[in-house]
Amino acid sequence: MRKPTLRWVDGAVELLDQTLLPHEVKYLRCEDIDTLAEAIKSLRVRGAPAIGLAAALGIALKAGKNDSSNREALIEDLEETASVLAATRPTAVNLFWAIERMRSIWCLPDISTDELRQAVVNEALEMVVEDTGICRALGEHGATLLPDSCHVLTHCNAGYLATADYGTALAAIYVAHEQGKTVHVWADETRPLLQGARLTTWELKEAGIPVTLICDDMAATVMASGRVDLVITGADRIAANGDAANKIGTLGLAVLANHFGIPFYIAAPKSTVDFAISSGESIPIEERSPHEVTHLAGKQIAPHGVDVFNPAFDVTPNSLISAIITEDGVHRPPYDATLTS
Repeated sequence: MRKPTLRWVDGAVELLDQTLLPHEVKYLRCEDIDTLAEAIKSLRVRGAPAIGLAAALGIALKAGKNDSSNREALIEDLEETASVLAATRPTAVNLFWAIERMRSIWCLPDISTDELRQAVVNEALEMVVEDTGICRALGEHGATLLPDSCHVLTHCNAGYLATADYGTALAAIYVAHEQGKTVHVWADETRPLLQGARLTTWELKEAGIPVTLICDDMAATVMASGRVDLVITGADRIAANGDAANKIGTLGLAVLANHFGIPFYIAAPKSTVDFAISSGESIPIEERSPHEVTHLAGKQIAPHGVDVFNPAFDVTPNSLISAIITEDGVHRPPYDATLTS
């Protein structure tokens, strides 16, 4: 039984604290927006869909805490909350998609303050339910690309920990496993925060799916030895032309897969596709603290004061992507035509 990544409990948001995994399974209870915003910034909750859902639930949290009888005062409070949450992470478009969807609720005319308050909560909870269905559908489409016996390489964590359930890239693996296919996963460790080592391997071991952990710089050797049948990763934002931003290191895998003639797939819900951006050149790339690179498990591993460049994401051009999997199906190039169909 998969543990919920996030849940609504007695008017508060509870998040499975992913900074503690795999050593401790503990939920962080967020009863105010500052706690929730910090949880998003510090990656206690992470993954594009889960970030969006956390923001939606955060707005619901604020609606529940606001006891004003004045509709305009409630809306002003919700707008301020949306601004705080929008400032947490710049790259994952699902965050902004979720906020805009929530905003459409409080823009409804002819609705009382109490009705508005309840409608905001209901919309957030509905989004969580929808995401589970979306990820399941995405997994069913993705599973069609997995042979009956295969070795899959993945990067970072695009499993249920990054969504309401099933995941994106790992959804295809979960569904294929349910179908009786023999799937073995190579999981990149994913420096600098080791989401692959800490989260993906934990998920897959819990599910009874064979997984082998490798360092990021071992991927080329594993591919060259013929032990990878396909590569599948998630995405945090996909441009209209199919260029895809994902965890740093994804671009290198796509280049390697192209060199060795291995299919490279991206799996993400349609909400991750930003049709307002024509290409990956316009995707904002978050840069994070140098501490993430200079320290490991709380211990400094680099010289004091060394310069650090720490982009959290890179962009894989559409020319290196064999297909993009969404809840609507498997989309092939040209993506500016097929992603809209």
